[in-house]
Amino acid sequence: MSDQRKIVIDGTEIEVDGAMTLIQACEEAGIEIPRFCYHERLSIAGNCRMCLVEVKGGPPKPAASCAMQVKDLRPGPEGQLPQVFTNTPMVKKAREGVMEFLLINHPLDCPICDQGGECDLQDQAMAYGVDFSRFREPKRATEDLDLGPLVETHMTRCISCTRCVRFTTEVAGIHQMGQTGRGEDAEITSYLGETLDSNLQGNIIDLCPVGALVSKPYAFTARPWELTKTESIDVMDALGSSIRVDTKGREVMRILPRNHDGTNEEWISDKTRFVFDGLRRQRLDKPYVRVDGKLRPATWPEALDAAAAAMKGKKVAGLVGDLAPTEAAFALKELVEGLGGSVECRTDGAKLPAGNRGAYVGTALVEDLDHAGRIVLIGTNPRTEAPVLNARIRKAWLRGAQVSRIGEPVDLTFDVEELGDGRDAFAKLPDIEGEGESIVIVGQGALMAEDGENVLAHALKAAADLDAKVMILHTAAARVGAMDIGAVTDGGLMAALDGAEVIYNLGADEGDIQGDAFVIYQGSHGDRGAHRADVILPAAAYTEENGLFVNTEGRPQLAMRAGFAPGEAKENWAILRALSAELGATLPYDSLTQLRQALVARHPHLAEIDTVPENQITSIEPTDLASGPVHTAIKDFYLTNPIARASELMAELSANAKLRFSDKIAAE
Repeated sequence: MSDQRKIVIDGTEIEVDGAMTLIQACEEAGIEIPRFCYHERLSIAGNCRMCLVEVKGGPPKPAASCAMQVKDLRPGPEGQLPQVFTNTPMVKKAREGVMEFLLINHPLDCPICDQGGECDLQDQAMAYGVDFSRFREPKRATEDLDLGPLVETHMTRCISCTRCVRFTTEVAGIHQMGQTGRGEDAEITSYLGETLDSNLQGNIIDLCPVGALVSKPYAFTARPWELTKTESIDVMDALGSSIRVDTKGREVMRILPRNHDGTNEEWISDKTRFVFDGLRRQRLDKPYVRVDGKLRPATWPEALDAAAAAMKGKKVAGLVGDLAPTEAAFALKELVEGLGGSVECRTDGAKLPAGNRGAYVGTALVEDLDHAGRIVLIGTNPRTEAPVLNARIRKAWLRGAQVSRIGEPVDLTFDVEELGDGRDAFAKLPDIEGEGESIVIVGQGALMAEDGENVLAHALKAAADLDAKVMILHTAAARVGAMDIGAVTDGGLMAALDGAEVIYNLGADEGDIQGDAFVIYQGSHGDRGAHRADVILPAAAYTEENGLFVNTEGRPQLAMRAGFAPGEAKENWAILRALSAELGATLPYDSLTQLRQALVARHPHLAEIDTVPENQITSIEPTDLASGPVHTAIKDFYLTNPIARASELMAELSANAKLRFSDKIAAE
């Protein structure tokens, strides 16, 4: 039960929770308090002193509002409410003094600094600082750190707010940054000059309030006021993180996180943030048709003619790839099933049960992890499958949650009770200890084996025995949406491809297509699927069209177009609509709006954007488990999809990760 207290802030009475800090109480009252070190998702450091306020009845000096709680305030001598002032001469003088101190050693780098235009120090110096300095001493300088290929450092600009140190230790769970020295010699540094070993490290760029930590790939390429900003959804994993895509002309210049408490809070993984250079390389920008064994450029009418001629009167199978928007999957299903064919989205062979939404999405929300007491991981490595979700599990662990795992032992940045990597470990699940709500997280690795459905049945039974909620952690952003619209075939992938004379491949690049079927590939990059294709239809990537994606918890979200596809590439749904006309089986919609209306009429829950419907699990009867280990789905975090494989930066990060885990030789 919350302890509500009344206080007066700048003459306005307000009732707030006693556990709140004064800086939070002022925000509730609509008053902005400047700050550099305070961040609501990190522990309180109280070391920048920019948030000073005056407390009546307190000591005759300013108080740090980030480190003082409302319940610590004393009433007046006659029981008057405690008073806080944020705009008195004492506060103004204190803030000006703090700003003057901060700028003693700060270099005049603003014209060449990447933080220029979105810099907290610039903004607060203008709002709360003075226009002169009394210090004539030479400025001190420090050496720059090498933190790896993602974060560029200019440590002379550092104001020692320690946000980066607190983020890496508390949220990312690595211990490679800290502060050494005292007084003027204090500096943020990395332990023994190590580079950062985390796939969340890019978030310290956003956290840094000055230009000490900036993005290496984005450095000196654009200014914030030149960029067009588009709010969208990430598709690099199935968490559905909220992102902002910044474009300059037709090019994506950078990708930043947006706050969304239901999914990613305000963090994103490094793959999400830095994959944008993959959107420029190896793009398919014109149609191709294979003639005499070689792919040759063609016009759209020629390519559509060739595709339609191949499909007429043949047995067609459709494959839905991991990055395809739900509308495109729906259009493909309508088209292929209209020709008597079948469509399949479980291209990795996962035994997800069709029609049983609770069993392929689960019943847990990502937010439920925040107050879970027991978390069981089955066949999943969330650090590579969804790094932001892993940080959320770490947050639950820091609050006392017991985390247990069935599967290969890997470092998840928190302590895990290893139950074993074999299927026999399921017998230990009923004995797990822990207080509070339980959540069982089942990964795709557990479901990709031959007996995947039986493994899922045992996981669901264990969850029922533990009275736990279930989360099915997907690795493909498009999978849940495609399952929702029924893009599945009885018997899975092998049944869909069995006897198929023509395979329509909608961006499925993660497997090889065997046999001599005629392959039509529709996708954005010249990856594995395009190499095997007989006709290539170039399509837009996720930043180049509006699309619906359903995340791993079953939340429909809209990805918005930030730029245009290169060359002659078209939107995914439009290509399928044009092809249907060539086939004489025209799909009944001429715009994305009409397509969405048809989609929502068939599947009403997809209209509830950013809402997670309640799912019911139809239980699956388990049989005896086979022996053998439970594997995880992702082997290389940085190279999971065609966009990432086209990125030079992702290739470098992948190579660095392999080196880090390779055996050291004697001299090292």
